[in-house]
Amino acid sequence: MGKRKNQRKNAAMLDSDDDNSSVSSSSTMRSDRMSVSGTEEVDFSKDSLLDEAVDALFEKRGSTREKALAVIIDAFNSNLQHQFVEKKFATFLHQCLNCIKKGSSKEISLASRTIGLLALTVGPGDNAREILEESITPLSQAFKLGSESSKIALLLDCLAVITFVGGNDPEETEKSMQIMWQFVHPKLGSNVITVKPSAAVITAVVSAWSFLLTTMDGRRLNPKLWQESITYFSSLLDKDDRSMRIAAGEALALIFEMGSLEKFAAEAKGSSDGSVLEGNKSKEGFSHIQGLKGKILNQVRDLSVEAGGKGSAKKDLNNQRNLFKDVLEFFEYGYSPETSMKIGGDPLQTSKWSQLIQLNFLKRFLGGGFTKHMQDNAFLQNVFGFTPKRRNLLGSEHMSNSEKRMYKSPNSVLNKARTQLLNKQRMLSEGRNIGHYAVNVGDEDS
Repeated sequence: MGKRKNQRKNAAMLDSDDDNSSVSSSSTMRSDRMSVSGTEEVDFSKDSLLDEAVDALFEKRGSTREKALAVIIDAFNSNLQHQFVEKKFATFLHQCLNCIKKGSSKEISLASRTIGLLALTVGPGDNAREILEESITPLSQAFKLGSESSKIALLLDCLAVITFVGGNDPEETEKSMQIMWQFVHPKLGSNVITVKPSAAVITAVVSAWSFLLTTMDGRRLNPKLWQESITYFSSLLDKDDRSMRIAAGEALALIFEMGSLEKFAAEAKGSSDGSVLEGNKSKEGFSHIQGLKGKILNQVRDLSVEAGGKGSAKKDLNNQRNLFKDVLEFFEYGYSPETSMKIGGDPLQTSKWSQLIQLNFLKRFLGGGFTKHMQDNAFLQNVFGFTPKRRNLLGSEHMSNSEKRMYKSPNSVLNKARTQLLNKQRMLSEGRNIGHYAVNVGDEDS
C-alpha cells in the first residue's frame, strides 16, 4: 500500500474545542476591578493590575487569593508579562508556592496553573531552573493532600510544564516522570494505603508523562520501565474511557517513534550469549515483546473502526477513530500524521508524534492564551520552529529595555531557547532510525 500522508486539520488531533484554531485568543482581562477583601471593590489601572493582584496574595482570606490568582492568569494569557516578571519574580513565585502549600483545592489548582504560565513566560534559564527546584517539593506534597481529579490534573500539568522549560538535565526530567508514574504504579509499603486513580487522573498522568518523554533520549531509560509502561498503556486501550484510550494511543505511538520498543526487543534477542539460564530468560523476554507488539497492533486496528454504542458521544468516537487510524498507519507503514494550523494567519505544522504531543499539551494548558503565546513567546516559537511573518519584535521602536534584553541580547531567552533546543535535538537524533518507524510485527525471532 502506498504512502498516504495525513494532513488532517481537525480538532481531534489538536485537542481543540474551537471550530477554528486560528481565532485570536479568547482570554482577555476580565475587568480592571477585582474584589480583594470579599466586601470591597478595588479599581485597578492596567499598569497596576498585576502589582495589586500580587499584593492580594498576601491576604489571609483564601477567596481573595483565589480571585487574585484568576486575575493573574488572565493577565499572563493576554500578554507576555516580561516587565512584571523582571520586577516581581522572586516575590511572585514565593507567594504562588505558599498558595500551593496552604490553600484550598481551588487555590492550589489556580496557583499550579499560574506557576506553569510563569515558567513559559520566563523561558529557559536561571529563573526557570529556580521555579523547578523550588516547586518540586511543594507540588509533591500537594499531590498527597486530597484526591480531587481536577486539582491533581493541574498539579501534573504544572510539573510537566516547569520540567519542560527548566529541566536541563535528563535526571531532572526522569525525576518528574517518576513522580507522575507513582499515581498509576505506586511503591507499596506496609503502611501505605493507595486510592485507585480516576480515569481523569490516569489520562492526565499519561498525557504529562508523554509530554516529558518527548524531550528524553530513549536509550537512557531502563528497559524494565519501558516494558512496564508499554504493558500498562496497552491495558488502557481496553478501558471504557475514550480520553484514556487516546492518551495511551499517543504514548505508544511516541514510544514506537523513538524506536525504544525495537531497541528493547533487539537487546533481549541479542543478550543470549551468557549462561543457558540467561539465554532462556532473554528468549522469553523477546517472545513477550513480540507478542505485545502484535497485541497492540490488533487493539489499535479495532479502535480505529470501533462502532458507537448506546449513549456514545459522536464527537468523542470520531476523535478516537481519527487518532487510531493515524496510529495504525504509523504502525503499519511508518508515516506520522502531518498537521497544520493557522496562528494569526501563519502556518504552524507538525510532522512527528513528538511534535504533535507537545502541541496538543501546550494548546490545552494555555487554552485561550495559546495564540498570543505562539505569536510572542520566543521559547515556544523555537520549540515548534514557528516564526510569525508579521512579527516585528526585533524592529519595534516600542520595546522596553527588559524586552530588548529578552529578545536581542546574546544571553536572551530567544538565543538560550534556540541553543537548548538545538542541543536537545542533536541528542535525540542520535541512535534513532532515519526514515520510517514501522512496527514490523513479522520480525523473525531467531
